[in-house]
Formats: sequence, C-alpha cells, structure tokens
Amino acid sequence: MALEDAKTQVDQAFTRETSRGASFENTFGGATSFLRRRYTKDLAGYDLAVTGVPFDQAVTNRTGTRFGPRAIREASTLQPYDPPYGWDYDPLEELAIADYGDLAFDYAKVWEFPAALEAHVAGILDAGCGCITLGGDHSITLPILRAHAKKHGPLAYIQFDAHTDTWVDDDAERIDHGTFAYKAVKEGLIDVTHAVQVGIRTVNPDTMGIQIVDAPEVHDIGPQAVAQMVRERVGDRPCYLSFDIDGLDPAFAPGTGTPVWGGLSSAQAAAILRGLAGINLVGGDVVEVSPPFDHAGITAVAGAHVAMELICLWGAGRRG
Repeated sequence: MALEDAKTQVDQAFTRETSRGASFENTFGGATSFLRRRYTKDLAGYDLAVTGVPFDQAVTNRTGTRFGPRAIREASTLQPYDPPYGWDYDPLEELAIADYGDLAFDYAKVWEFPAALEAHVAGILDAGCGCITLGGDHSITLPILRAHAKKHGPLAYIQFDAHTDTWVDDDAERIDHGTFAYKAVKEGLIDVTHAVQVGIRTVNPDTMGIQIVDAPEVHDIGPQAVAQMVRERVGDRPCYLSFDIDGLDPAFAPGTGTPVWGGLSSAQAAAILRGLAGINLVGGDVVEVSPPFDHAGITAVAGAHVAMELICLWGAGRRG
C-alpha cells in the first residue's frame, strides 16, 4: 500500500483530501508542509494547528532562525510514514492536524511584531485548536504565552534551554530572546510554583522562582527521574512547553545562535518528553533552529522530532 501511494502522492501540502493519516509522498519531492499536512487557514474540523514564525530580530549573537520554520518543515518529511516510535498511539491517525502556514509581519516594523503574533495565535485558539509553533528566536514565546494565558489563565510552564532567559528587562518596548521569561513572570502569564526549566548551564542568579533542573543534574539522575520531577512540578494545570534547541548539546544541535557545551543528548530529551505523557499540554513551541549554522540538517531534524513530540504530548493529554 505504501509503495502504491508513493507512486501517486505528491504535493500533499495542497492535494491531500483527509486531515488524518500517514503520508507516503517521496521524502525528497513535493511541497514541504509540516508532516505533509494540508496548508489551510480554515481550521473548521481540525484539532491542532502547526504554525511558523520566521522572526530572528531579537537575538544576542547569530541570526538565522528566521529560516527555522522552513528547515523544520523540510526535515519533517522523514516522519509521516510511520507512527512515532515510543508512543502507544499514532497522532497522525487520531488527530486532525493542519499546517497553518507562517505569521505575516512587516520586518521593518519590529515594534508591531509582538501584537501581530499574539493575534495570530489567538485566532488559532479561538478556532478551538491547539497550537504548536515553529520558530524563530525565543522572543516569540512571550506573545504566544500572552495568547494562551488569556484563554487559560496563568500557565504551568516547562522550558528546555541552556539559558534561563530571565535576565532583568523592565523596558516594555524591548524585544529580546534572553528576557522573555522574566517578562512572562512579571506579567503573570506563568505560575512560577508550577514552572520548571530543564538543561540550564549558564549563570543567571535570578531564576524568578522557577525550578531549575540543570544539565549536570539531568546527566546525574537520568531522564526518567527528571520527567517525574517535571510532572510533579506542573501537576494537572494547563501547561505550555517551550523547547529551545540549544537545550541540546551542540553535538546534537550545532545550528543555533548561542550554543553551550555540556547539554542534553537527543536521546535524553526524547526520553524526558515521552516521560511527560499525560500532562495537560495546551500549547508549545520549538525555537532557535538556525539553518545557516547547521550541518547536514542535524538541528532541523532534531527540531522536527521535538515538534512531533509536542504533538504527541498534546494529543496524549486528551485521549480517553
């Protein structure tokens, strides 16, 4: 069946007739939507929307994450043939997933960007869909959190990262990928008593009350213990998960703007994410994939797998 489908399926980003199911389109051909899902702005009948935010004008070092959504979509074409390994269900069969395309914004009016992104995500949520976002630099998480908090109230929060991103920034007009978490706490978007950051390995004395599970601790106690700690921290509250790809060691994710050695392996990250099954995930993102600094698409592949895990987590929390 797969071989026969491969002979006929092409450009399923536009031609697929169903919102569910595997895709056997040739990996190396066709238009590259995320997981070969259909591009659409009409979310009627869909459960979940994946959207891209090609913004990187808030970085402190190397730019390039504006190309992240495109690269992640391309890398994702390796995945829609089979159910994701390690899960007890197939989200592509059970969930109606749309590729909602990218956010449109005026790159020359950076100050207008946060409101545009917040409205973009709010439109997805108002349509009754969950939202998984492909970034983009980490500053994009703040407007996304604003949209989710308006719907759900203060959120439980999980962040995979080399950096806490809680550097002090009380200037409301600044847009900075290293200060978004500080502002999110100050604005009451996340409940720090139910917030945790995993993989941290840079110095920032003020964690804003967020629990830190740094990279050495992950290496020491193992991913299963970390997953249990995170589950206990977030409880059953509506939860948002943000995955900065630099949470992975540069050996596993070289294509990022601020790499730091000593990070998580892709295997550790996968085990932790799968160990979170059952949390009440309401949204998530994968950010800081920077293709100009990638090698053989390693980082984009990692980003595509993280996005799939977020989809699996979102769906697992709603099964039964």
